[in-house]
Amino acid sequence: MDRVASFADVTRWDGPFPPELQEAGVAALEDGQVLFFPNLAFALSDAERPLLEAGASDGRSKNVSYDPATGETKGTALAGDDLALLSAMVRRFAGQSRALLLGLFPRYEPALEQARTSFRPAEIAGRVQPWRKDDTRLHVDAFPTRPLRGRRILRVFSNIDPAATPRRWVVGEPFEQHAARFLPRLRAPLPGSAQALALLGLTKSPRSRYDHAMLELHDAAKRDPGYQEQTRAGQGETAFPAGTSWMVFTDQTPHAALSGRNALEQTFHIEPSAMADPSRAPLAVLQRLTGRAMV
Repeated sequence: MDRVASFADVTRWDGPFPPELQEAGVAALEDGQVLFFPNLAFALSDAERPLLEAGASDGRSKNVSYDPATGETKGTALAGDDLALLSAMVRRFAGQSRALLLGLFPRYEPALEQARTSFRPAEIAGRVQPWRKDDTRLHVDAFPTRPLRGRRILRVFSNIDPAATPRRWVVGEPFEQHAARFLPRLRAPLPGSAQALALLGLTKSPRSRYDHAMLELHDAAKRDPGYQEQTRAGQGETAFPAGTSWMVFTDQTPHAALSGRNALEQTFHIEPSAMADPSRAPLAVLQRLTGRAMV
């Protein structure tokens, strides 16, 4: 639990929040801690509650995904009025997550991109996935198809399960320790591979050396059973009860989701230059550890 910081005074999604709360929050967040809001629930309407038991997933996708750029909701079997209701619920979470983020951290607004919102109805425990996609294994987040060139991945979560099922996580070591552990094992990118992947349409733009290193870190941790067992034994589990929310830089903080269902998640991308302390960003840490520019 030392990597989880509780902010019980946050009881609403919209700010403004007191300066001392903002200062404590940004210090903990940029240190790689999970900000836990035990008194911040995402409220559902009576009409929305049945959606959580309605088989919202299409059975092929891990999550239902809402794209704010297009307004499309994908990965769901729902249609008609039920689809409209689900889309409205997810859009409302997107708006409230943004309000929370900007209320706590107004310094991030000029460098903020709001990415996809997801609804995660399926139970995590017992779900069979290839090791690379298995989020019950500790990992830092990196996107295979969407190079970020050093931009941060910040995620806001809320447990909305009607049966009060907690969402169980393991939170790992600080990023610099994590990166130093695996750096000797990371493979260098093949010459010309970044441009080739982009030309083939396998990535949305050429990967930087940073994007390659982050994907290698993601994979190295997930395929190392010794690291997984050792870290889980040393850190223990954290339970996020239904009716609570949390926020974390998932590119910085090794994490694994062991069980839980019916969660909402909002992803943001943030330029490191907007941070209170840019030296804590994974980009700066990797450049420091390797002694070379990564973008």
